[in-house]
Amino acid sequence: MASSMVVPVIDVQNDTFNELWPAMVLAIKTSSFVALDTELSGLGNRKSLLAESIEDRYKAICHAARSRSILSLGFACYKKLDDKAADTYLVQVYNLTLLCSEEYIIEPQSVQFLVQHGFDFNKQYAHGIPYCKGNNKAESDDRGVHIRALFTELLRAKKPLVLHNGLIDMAFLYQSFYAHLPDRLNTFTADLSEMFPAGIYDTKYVAEFELRLTASYLEYAYKKCKLDSSRRGTPGGTEPHVQLEFCQYAGQMSSYVDYRVCPAVGSVEGQTDVCQRFSAFGWCPNGSECLLSHDTDLIILQDEKDLGKKSTKRKRRKEKRKGKGEAAEDGAPQHKIPHMDVDLQEAPDEKQGAESSSEKGSLMDTQQNKQEKKDIEGNGVSQDNTLEITPTSQDNTLEITPTTDDNAKTNTNGGEESRTKDGGSEKLSEKSSKTEQKKNTDSGSHRAGFDAFMTGYIFAHSCTLNKKKGVEAVEKKEEEESWVPSCLNKVYLSGKSAPLNVVKSTFSKSSKAHVAKMEMVWGKKV
Repeated sequence: MASSMVVPVIDVQNDTFNELWPAMVLAIKTSSFVALDTELSGLGNRKSLLAESIEDRYKAICHAARSRSILSLGFACYKKLDDKAADTYLVQVYNLTLLCSEEYIIEPQSVQFLVQHGFDFNKQYAHGIPYCKGNNKAESDDRGVHIRALFTELLRAKKPLVLHNGLIDMAFLYQSFYAHLPDRLNTFTADLSEMFPAGIYDTKYVAEFELRLTASYLEYAYKKCKLDSSRRGTPGGTEPHVQLEFCQYAGQMSSYVDYRVCPAVGSVEGQTDVCQRFSAFGWCPNGSECLLSHDTDLIILQDEKDLGKKSTKRKRRKEKRKGKGEAAEDGAPQHKIPHMDVDLQEAPDEKQGAESSSEKGSLMDTQQNKQEKKDIEGNGVSQDNTLEITPTSQDNTLEITPTTDDNAKTNTNGGEESRTKDGGSEKLSEKSSKTEQKKNTDSGSHRAGFDAFMTGYIFAHSCTLNKKKGVEAVEKKEEEESWVPSCLNKVYLSGKSAPLNVVKSTFSKSSKAHVAKMEMVWGKKV
């Protein structure tokens, strides 16, 4: 059975950014791949984000990225260790607290959820790393020590980028740290294909179409992969499995680290009935008032117990059809925003609901159309219930103005195993780490960092299985081409049976801003 794991997350704020810059850049440059996640101040209208037309969806995402902001950025650098057992990675996890220097909308339900789960807005405003969106405004993106320059270093590293349900993340990253988003989707995908030549991987697509998991929301996918990997690594076992090592942080560096204990998947003893809605989507319209179990560990073990039972499969398919059609099980990135149900066929004049109910490890809920023709995950908020925040330099105050827009995005958490000092192989024992771990364990403020970690683990596990299939009959120098070829540059689209392909077609052109940026990043035109 899987063992508990302790994951160190380095907390990066404005007053520590310069000090931690060399370590972050080195972690990115020496990694095999980088997993990334964000927390956002809002997402806007959920129905628009899940429009039938992908081009219309993209327009809605652009509007959200231009009017909202990134509150927290998490990234996990996975470095494959050649001198260790196969599939062993050194992992470094960072959580950056950000503060947009321009006016942006923040949605009340997003604030409510974040505060309930430990996010400190006072800390964000006092110590957040400042940044400006869109095209360059002051500091050059290829010089200096600032968040846009860090994104440039990520591009220069040419590493595979891994996200979970990542279309919205990529749009926010582009708008926040790169340039103004292009108006057309094919231009956006053309730009992305050149920005990340080593490829983009979406672990939600991996979970659905490569791993074929029963459910694909982030916490479920991570815990299921962790459980499967630990079983492969049982004493005497010869199956390939993911093994992780973490750095031990000493001195001043240790004061920036939060440790998270990630318990192993428990047993089913004393089990209760599982909520089928939560089991399928990772959320439930009844929230904490639901009388059925929302325990992800129990759901995973129950799924395994019921594996092959036709009645269980039919029940799960029925829930997915009720939720949003057979092609997909959730809408906006589920591990990030309050979970809500929105009926695409609801009356045009019916406002999206704003009923909230806090859940442990999952998110918020809303009203659900009783006909349940075609729900989608989202977070409906009344259109007059958003705020516009303007950071000011006088007296460290915020100017808050009610606006007429809507909605939010947020996250969960998870973890892994531990080891190594300064990249070495010394194991982080429970005795040596307990004191440090207890001071900041479960502070609740690092969902972006932990979500990035979980995302990276799912990808690492899928790569291990992919090699087992015989794909790794390649030379080591071709390793980058053998990650998960079937999922390369395929981004999950909710409600669609086909992904968004991140490619530059013969009918699309790169944006002018992107061409100029690429010349700056790599010193040549693409």
